[in-house]
Amino acid sequence: MTHTKRRFSIVLALLILVLPITLAGCGSSKSASSSSDKLAKQKTLVVATSGTLYPTSFHGDDKKLTGFDVEVAKAVAKGLHKKIQFKEMDVSGTMSALNNGTVDMAVNDYSISKKREKQFALSTPYKFSFDSMIVRKKDQSGIHSFADLKGKKTGGEAGTSYQRLAKQLGATPVNYDNVSNDVYLKDVANGRTDAILNDYYLQSMALKALPDMNKKLMIPSNLYFATQNTKNGSGILMKKSNTALKDAVNKELAKLLKNGTIKKISEKYYGGADVTHKPKVHIAKTFTVKDSEQ
Repeated sequence: MTHTKRRFSIVLALLILVLPITLAGCGSSKSASSSSDKLAKQKTLVVATSGTLYPTSFHGDDKKLTGFDVEVAKAVAKGLHKKIQFKEMDVSGTMSALNNGTVDMAVNDYSISKKREKQFALSTPYKFSFDSMIVRKKDQSGIHSFADLKGKKTGGEAGTSYQRLAKQLGATPVNYDNVSNDVYLKDVANGRTDAILNDYYLQSMALKALPDMNKKLMIPSNLYFATQNTKNGSGILMKKSNTALKDAVNKELAKLLKNGTIKKISEKYYGGADVTHKPKVHIAKTFTVKDSEQ
């Protein structure tokens, strides 16, 4: 083989090796560009929420959907110059809707867990809290320590980390299908269930909103707890592949946190409390919830 032919063969081989890498890079770039173009053309953001979780997503006296997370989502959409449409559904329905593209985002006090990070694109956190337990006032439902949960019945929605933790601690979970807070509270008061494990701010505001239940139920301060998810805060869920939306949402959240908009929304719905910062309270115990996704 001549030197000229040998050089040509080497150059051709190098081109064959480099070409697929170049094409792959172009494909990735085109995909990101396509995602950004789609978001730019999109006029409306479809957002999943429960509509039953006071004070984060509920129906007010005028029957209109409102709440902390609902208002944050509206502020984000406004900043992105998009209209917003809410679809009310339970947790399992929301996860499916995100994956199949029926909705663009989901807001419902969703914690930022490691397991969820593998399944969805998550925004930066804009709410921080800790966990608590609602029990009957007259006898504290017989629960004076976490060990006392064994054999008790806990109310909640199937698939949540709270019901997983309750079962892990020996309780019997009683699951509900996207019902409002008053149903949960009445069942503890009448003895159908013994306790509700959930976010402290949600629980305390629910009791304040229902004076009759506030007389019968309480949140023991010696049983404040946390999980591996609580410390990460709560945010917005999006489809894993929708990186353009995630970036846009995070930029808007940063603005809303910096200018105090989310703080004002927090104080409106959480009785003057600023949930944009980690609370300073005594946490009796931190649990690792097995197979937790909320």
